[in-house]
Amino acid sequence: MAQLYPEWANKAPRSILLGLILTILAVILGFWYYGSPKHLEVGYAPVQPIDYSHKLHAGILGIDCQYCHTSVTVSAVASVPSTQTCMNCHSQIQLDSEKLEPLRESWETGKSIEWVHIHRLPDYTYFNHSAHVNVGIGCASCHGRVDRMEVVMQVEPLSMGWCLDCHNNPEPHIRPVQEITNMAWAPDENQFEFARMVIEKKNLNPPIYCNACHR
Repeated sequence: MAQLYPEWANKAPRSILLGLILTILAVILGFWYYGSPKHLEVGYAPVQPIDYSHKLHAGILGIDCQYCHTSVTVSAVASVPSTQTCMNCHSQIQLDSEKLEPLRESWETGKSIEWVHIHRLPDYTYFNHSAHVNVGIGCASCHGRVDRMEVVMQVEPLSMGWCLDCHNNPEPHIRPVQEITNMAWAPDENQFEFARMVIEKKNLNPPIYCNACHR
């Protein structure tokens, strides 16, 4: 009596099961890799209400980061500059610029400019700017060379793994506190010795336990 099914049909269930498993693994790995902040958030550069150039202000003009981000050394947040801060200069500079019309409107109406948040952490994550900059972690370590950016964008993933890498090995990122806003600062050959001195002097022990950031 002839067989109803060809011989290869006996292997079909195993082949289908193996293919299904490999497909599921590929999907999981794809989401794990390409769904990470490194791919989804790095490069994020939203359009802002005003075409503000950090390259001009922080780079060419040399305005210190703390002039606009005033609370970075005393608060968990760096603060966004108020309209008053901008008008300290622009009440006399570029008075007829069309680009600054939203600024003048904000000044006249008292309504704050709705800047688009770029470096946004999850709501369940706590980050304190002052705790970092006051021990010598510079702005560029997390935000990159904003003094070269016409449009500010996110250059680091700001993921848990990225943060833990620094907490486990902070030495390359520690600089003199007076240099925290110096975008051009670079470590020299004595960086490790300097960093170890700061760590011992300030008794630094970057936390790696969960509730340091998840409170």
